[in-house]
Amino acid sequence: MFYWLAAIAGLCGCVSAPAMAQDRSATKQGFELPAHSNKRILVFRPAISVGGQSMAGMFEPNADWTEKAKVNIQRALEMRQAELGNTVIAAPEAYGDQARDLQEHMALFAAVSQAVIEYQFFTGNRLPTKKHDNKAAVFDWSLGQGVAKLPGAQDADYGLFIYDKDAYGSTGRKVLQVFAAMGGVSVVSGEHKGYAGLVDLHTGDLLWLNADVEMGGDVRDAEGAKKRVGQLLKKFPGSQIADEPKQ
Repeated sequence: MFYWLAAIAGLCGCVSAPAMAQDRSATKQGFELPAHSNKRILVFRPAISVGGQSMAGMFEPNADWTEKAKVNIQRALEMRQAELGNTVIAAPEAYGDQARDLQEHMALFAAVSQAVIEYQFFTGNRLPTKKHDNKAAVFDWSLGQGVAKLPGAQDADYGLFIYDKDAYGSTGRKVLQVFAAMGGVSVVSGEHKGYAGLVDLHTGDLLWLNADVEMGGDVRDAEGAKKRVGQLLKKFPGSQIADEPKQ
């Protein structure tokens, strides 16, 4: 039995840790965005990747699924923001130095968001300074004033960054999950996580962030993408729309 379980753990790459509550959202102190304020929100090209998850847990990108998800999520975003009374503007195509600058800021947003999740949202791993911030309900993160020079920034009030990753468990992964469970080993099949952040395009301050590592909704179809966007924009400032259930 020991060798059998060890083989499964080795094949998985790791044994999954207990689920941690990381469905979190935060808004910068003093920031308000009333519903139907008709603000112009610039949506930078969402970082979306969709694919399969091999039996060993490796992510296998699927270009067709990813393209469908991009289209579905963009449409769902426009519908959701229209309901909130805001206007969504797609960021214009960027070339040369502007394209490089945009990529750097998207990477910066990903890094800052991950830092928020790890060091402020996750209670077991908070930085000393963020322990104080949480007690005082302070949410103080920034991408820097360089965002004001990004393509399209001059024509909008806020910028919306989105990251979404979906890995659908393969048949082999699901079979492994069943056999592992029989041996008392926890194996996760599928990965569905995302986060969205609203940024002040003048100061670069992160005004709101929502992160969830266990999202629902199949982004490969329109209805699933609508549900996913509802979860990504959970507790969006000024939102009066009921939260979407995960399943």
